[in-house]
Amino acid sequence: MKSTTKPRLTLRGLEKFYGTEDACKELLASLRWPSGKPTCPRCADGSKIYKTGEAYRWKCKSCNKNGYKFSVLTGTVFENTNMPLTIWFKVAFMMVSSKKGMSALQIWRMMPPSRGEEGSYKTYWYMCHRIRAAMQDGGLEKLAAGGGVVEIDETYVGGKEENKHKSKRLNIRGGHKGKVGVIGAIARKGNVTAQVIENLGVTTVERFVKKTISEDVSLVATDQAQVYDYQYYGPKAQHEAVNHSAGEYVRGIVHTANIDSFWSLLKRGIMGSYHHVSKKYLPMYLNEFSWRYNNRKNEDIFLSVLAGC
Repeated sequence: MKSTTKPRLTLRGLEKFYGTEDACKELLASLRWPSGKPTCPRCADGSKIYKTGEAYRWKCKSCNKNGYKFSVLTGTVFENTNMPLTIWFKVAFMMVSSKKGMSALQIWRMMPPSRGEEGSYKTYWYMCHRIRAAMQDGGLEKLAAGGGVVEIDETYVGGKEENKHKSKRLNIRGGHKGKVGVIGAIARKGNVTAQVIENLGVTTVERFVKKTISEDVSLVATDQAQVYDYQYYGPKAQHEAVNHSAGEYVRGIVHTANIDSFWSLLKRGIMGSYHHVSKKYLPMYLNEFSWRYNNRKNEDIFLSVLAGC
């Protein structure tokens, strides 16, 4: 009896099946237009689409009489690129295959010896950021939409002040001096969402709660930070907190172990793979880690990231 398990895509398999530009474009076309009928990226109409003399290029006569020309790459992160799609595919594959992420420098080093002809480190850095920008979970519904438990917690990303060079120390008092605040929420056995925050004020947390958590939630578990006591989570929601400062981490089903595990994954990834992430680009790295976590059980994670590009 033949196995129905789908074979896992490897880097060697990627080079075998998508080793040419045409193979890459054919895959992108199938992901972009599953019905096989292209639609115009400008007017979203597919009624007057005609093929041109070039492969994977069409023109739309709904836009104007002469026809608006577009390709399978128009409106994607690959548009106007000078890098081969085969290289883009390898970069995307390596980014989604590593649990803790992979830096542009590491990817550049892993490319063939002819990498000098295929782009500098800065080119790969740009490519990685373009792919991170495509890792958006905008289509996800709010956490605990059908009821359940949500954990909320905050953390701070950045090196210790005493470990910095004297010229880079900010001389700010407080345990989180010089660090960037991040707030996150995770549904038990579900998805996670995280974002950079300027402060842990009531209004800031309220905006985050309204944006990410459904009012169907039955229990919200947090730490003892008082800002969480002033939030409205929903008509049936209970709010319970564990007191970490007193050594309490679990009380029945009340804990923040899942969101703490995500913070640990994020920080280990930053320290081990990226070493340093600036405040400016931290939201993009949060996109990457959240998206990869939410797709951890997705066997077609590589195809999913290409579809988002």
